Amino acid sequence: MTAVPSPQGFRVLFCVTMAAASFLLVSCSSAVWISIVGVIFASISSGLGELSFLSLSVFFDRNVLEGWGSGTGGAGVAGSFLYSGLIQVGLSPQITLCIMLVVPFAMLVSYFGVLAPVPSLPQWRRSELEYAAVDSEEQQQLMDESEDEEQETSASEDRTRGSVTLKEKYYVIKGLVRFVAPLGLVYFAEYFINQGLIELLFFHNFFLSHAAQYRWYQTLYQVGVLVSRSSLYCIKFRRVWIFSLLQVVNAVFLLFAVRFQFLPSAWIVLVIILYEGLLGGAAYVNTFYFISKETESRYREFAMATASVGDSLGIALAGLVAFPVHKYFCSL
Repeated sequence: MTAVPSPQGFRVLFCVTMAAASFLLVSCSSAVWISIVGVIFASISSGLGELSFLSLSVFFDRNVLEGWGSGTGGAGVAGSFLYSGLIQVGLSPQITLCIMLVVPFAMLVSYFGVLAPVPSLPQWRRSELEYAAVDSEEQQQLMDESEDEEQETSASEDRTRGSVTLKEKYYVIKGLVRFVAPLGLVYFAEYFINQGLIELLFFHNFFLSHAAQYRWYQTLYQVGVLVSRSSLYCIKFRRVWIFSLLQVVNAVFLLFAVRFQFLPSAWIVLVIILYEGLLGGAAYVNTFYFISKETESRYREFAMATASVGDSLGIALAGLVAFPVHKYFCSL
């Protein structure tokens, strides 16, 4: 069975193109603005990819969210560990980023070559070439079965997806606020830490250089994300707002730590960063699990795609706030 490109397929192709372009632009850039364009491309790829894959998850068993959580967490650890490790052994950032081009290629292969199709997903269609070697009687039987399957699929899609009106979208979005607001707050706090604070938490008497400390802070953060995003297999938390509160406390504590420099060792920062990743990953995976569980089936695809805007908005706002805060602390 082969997959025919569909809107989802074209989205994946676009995400892969943006990801590859981001690596190439940043690795080959000769000016800051070119690197910034590369980062923008990477953000487009990440944001659109998350939106697309989360919306597609409704066509599969609900347990796919557990795999999604572990997979995205593992991707963060693999990417950050690989980059930090290659830099640590002496490779230049330019060569390291070129090596990273294997990631978008693997994404392309996994989506079009590995992902098992399901009947409810409209983009998967049988290739006519499959029937070329089938005799007329078997071919007719297959066509009849295919027609029945398409009718069942169509009925299933009508029940599951349907056409969602603007009024219905409004009520779905209104119901998502209780999930999206805490998720956005968690991501605002943790990316404010990552973008504005932890670069300033460095220690001269540590065995790692300033740049190396920053890289391994980010790597350990991803380890925390992986562990907590995989926790859905064992335990589920309905009250996601608790993670938001704890992450805000985390951000305020580190803000004072940067201002007054009272932390004695990088080891303490490493523990806090690990804890930060645990909070963020737990909030993410539990939010989407309960959205999938509590949203009516015909609205689920729209809800999953819409809710993914929450973490992206939190990250964007954190970046806007982190710029002046970081500049202020540097001026001291």
